[in-house]
Amino acid sequence: MPESLLVVSAHAGDFVWRAGGAIALTTSRGGRATVVCLSYGERGESARAWREGRSLEEIKAIRRGEAEQAAAVLGADIRFLDAGDYPLPETPELVDRLVGVFRETVPTVVLTHTLTDPYNGDHPAAARMAVQARILAQAVGYDAPGEPLGAPPLFHFEPHQPEVSGFRPDVLLDVTDVFATKRKAMESLPAQQHMWDYYTDLATRRGVQLKRNAGPNLGLPVTAMAEAYMRLYPQVTDTLA
Repeated sequence: MPESLLVVSAHAGDFVWRAGGAIALTTSRGGRATVVCLSYGERGESARAWREGRSLEEIKAIRRGEAEQAAAVLGADIRFLDAGDYPLPETPELVDRLVGVFRETVPTVVLTHTLTDPYNGDHPAAARMAVQARILAQAVGYDAPGEPLGAPPLFHFEPHQPEVSGFRPDVLLDVTDVFATKRKAMESLPAQQHMWDYYTDLATRRGVQLKRNAGPNLGLPVTAMAEAYMRLYPQVTDTLA
């Protein structure tokens, strides 16, 4: 089955910081990556634009443009549901729209936020809706276009404050070969420029852990870059590795 990655992002920048490497890896291998931004991050993650006196609609347009550019760098399709942020409302209608995306894109892997984040309630709200949409998309009797979904693995990407968000990484993804692409995508988001170096440093630290856990025989470069993920559902395998 061709690889189909679905990323459910609360705000316009989240998918770049936390999963840009996974997206770039997918598309570089010929797979499809679809990003769903539930909001533009217009209220809670656009402080500079507000201080410049921009209107709400101007800020939405700025953030949309930045996210579209970042997605183009990563090779991903991107969709905006414009549900609003701070707070991001959890509604049956929004979940139903996500179910439609699930059935349309038929993801082989799903990425979203952690279910806990005491610093930003929009992130776990997005995660809860993504998980619920995955469940409903599997239900034969759920009234939505498309065929019922299988059971794609769902991974939580690393939150900004992992220590207090219940994040225990059990997957380290080697993104060394595509990190330059991720960095370019990050630099498409000047509204949150303070995040560029933070997530570069984080990738470096996770790269150190990647090498330590991989051992010396995989031919990893001296400086590896990695992203951390946590599985929601058990891995199904016939080989322990």
